[in-house]
Amino acid sequence: MTTPPIDPTTTKAWDRLTDLEAWMTPDLRGWFEQDPDRAQRMSFTAGDLYVDLSKNLLNDAVIAALIDLAEEVNLPARRDAMFSGEHINLTEDRAVLHTALRRPKGATPALVVDGQNVDEDVHATLEKVYAFAEQVRSGQWKGVTGKPIETVINIGIGGSDLGPVMVYEALQPYCDGPDCRFISNIDPTDAAQTTAGLDPETTLVVVASKTFTTLETLTNARMVKSWLLDALTKAGAIEDSEAGRSKAVTKHFVAVSTALDKVADFGIDPDNAFGFWDWVGGRYSVDSAIGTSLVLAMGRSNFEDFLAGFHAIDEHFATTPLEQNVPALMGLLNVWNVNFLGADTHAVLPYAQYLHRFPAYLQQLTMESNGKSVRWDGSPVTCETGEVFWGEPGTNGQHAFYQLIHQGTQLIPADFIAVATPAHPVRDTLGDDSDVHELFLANFFAQTAALAFGKTEEEVRAEGTPEEIVSARVFEGNKPTTSIMAPALTPSVVGQLIALYEHITFTQGIVWGIDSFDQWGVELGKQLAKAITPAVGGDEDALGSQDSSTQALIRYYRANRSN
Repeated sequence: MTTPPIDPTTTKAWDRLTDLEAWMTPDLRGWFEQDPDRAQRMSFTAGDLYVDLSKNLLNDAVIAALIDLAEEVNLPARRDAMFSGEHINLTEDRAVLHTALRRPKGATPALVVDGQNVDEDVHATLEKVYAFAEQVRSGQWKGVTGKPIETVINIGIGGSDLGPVMVYEALQPYCDGPDCRFISNIDPTDAAQTTAGLDPETTLVVVASKTFTTLETLTNARMVKSWLLDALTKAGAIEDSEAGRSKAVTKHFVAVSTALDKVADFGIDPDNAFGFWDWVGGRYSVDSAIGTSLVLAMGRSNFEDFLAGFHAIDEHFATTPLEQNVPALMGLLNVWNVNFLGADTHAVLPYAQYLHRFPAYLQQLTMESNGKSVRWDGSPVTCETGEVFWGEPGTNGQHAFYQLIHQGTQLIPADFIAVATPAHPVRDTLGDDSDVHELFLANFFAQTAALAFGKTEEEVRAEGTPEEIVSARVFEGNKPTTSIMAPALTPSVVGQLIALYEHITFTQGIVWGIDSFDQWGVELGKQLAKAITPAVGGDEDALGSQDSSTQALIRYYRANRSN
C-alpha cells in the first residue's frame, strides 16, 4: 500500500482532541463519583485478557474523538492491508506478516502473498521444528559422545534473544525439557558466564541469525564453538582432527537462518537449519523458528497453545469494531498521552515475577518500531512519536521508582499486569496464614487506586499529620494507569500479551504515519563499529581518521588494557 500517510494533525479529530485537552481538568475522583458506570463502560475483554482503561485521563468525548482519528488516518484499511500481505513496510518493500506465523493449519482462505502460499511455508517450518524438538526431548538426538541433550544455549541478539528469553522466563512452569541459557551481548563475559559449569557433551547450541552475518551473534557462536571443541578435545571425547571437530559441530549446533551456505560454512548441517522469511521482523519473530529453543524447552503442545494465544488477539484486532477493539483503543490512548498530555515515557509494571523480562522485551518492540522522525513516504513527522518504555515487576518497583510516578512532576502512564491464579500458591503459615498472592494483588489494586485518586490535604490533616509536612504527604492523583488481568500466566496468555502490544504499536505507527517495521536507526552504529575496530586494535591510520574524542578514548583503552 503506497498511499501517502495522512497527516494526523490536519484531521478534524486532532482539532477536537486539542480542544478537549485544553478544556479538560483531570478529576478522576469526580469522574468516578459522578459516573457509577465508568469502570464498566471503559473495561473490555480480548481473548482471556480483561483490560480496564477507566483510570486513564479520558472521557467519552476523548474516546469518540480518538476513534474518529483512527478512521481519518485509515487505521482499519492499513490493518487489513497488513493482514492480507500488502507491502506496508515501504522502505524495505516487504509484506508485514508476523500474524501469519500463528494462523491455524488449514485456515481458509489460504494466505497467498507474492505468489507464495504462506500458510504452507509456515506450517512446514513448524513441523520441522517440532520434529527436531521431539528428537531432542525424547533423548533420541544425542551429542557426539552418545549422551542426550540436557542444556540448550540460544545465541542471538535483539529479537532473536529478547523474545525467547522473555517467554522462557515467563513460562517456566511449562518448561519440562532441557534447561535453556541465552547469550546475546558481545561482551565476552556473557558467553563465559553462560557456558560456565556446562557439560559440552550434553549441550546443544541454537544459533539464531536470519542472514548468519550478525556480528554479535556470529562472534558469540565462534566463542562457544571454540569452548565446546576445546573441552571435548581435552577430555578425549573427540579426535583432535578436522573430522572429529566437524562431527561434534554437527551434533551440537543447529541454526535458525535462511542463509544455508553460510550455515554450512560454519559447520552446521543445513538440514538442521530452520528458516523464516523477510516479512518477519526480528522483534516480531518469537513465534517463528526463532522460538526453537522454546519448543525444545516446553514441547509442541505448549508452543501450539502459545501460538493460539497470539491468534486470538489477531482475530480480535482484525474483526472487532474500534469502540471495543482493545489493541486499537490502547494504541489510541498512547497517542492521547504522548501528543496531547505530554507523556514522554510509559511504564509497564507486571505483578507476576515470571514476567520480569516483559518490559525489556517491550522496549525493543515499541521503541525500535516507533522511534522514527520521518513518515513512511520520507517526509518529516508532524508530531511527537514514540515513548520510552521501561519497568520492573511489582512489588519491587514500589520500593524503587514509584515515588516519581506518584509525586514527581512528570506524567508517566503505566500499565499494570496481573493474573488471578498464581503459579505457586503459598500461605504465610508463620504469620497470619494469609494467602500471599492475595497480599501481592492487594498491592496491585492499591497502587492503581492511589495513582488515580491520590490523597487530599484534608485527608492528610485528618490523619493527624503536623501542618509543616502536610504538603509533603499530599498525593495529587490523576496519574493514568491501565490494568490488564488474566486468569493465569499460561502459554496462551503470554502469546495474547505479546500480540496485544504488537497491535498497540501498529496502531500508534499508523496514526503517526511512520513505518513501524524497519529499523535503519540500528545500522549506523554497526557500520561505524566495523570501521573503528582496526583503530582499537592498533591501526594508527584508522585511528587518525576518527574524531578527537574517539581517538582519546581509544588511546586511553590501549594504554590501560592489561595483558
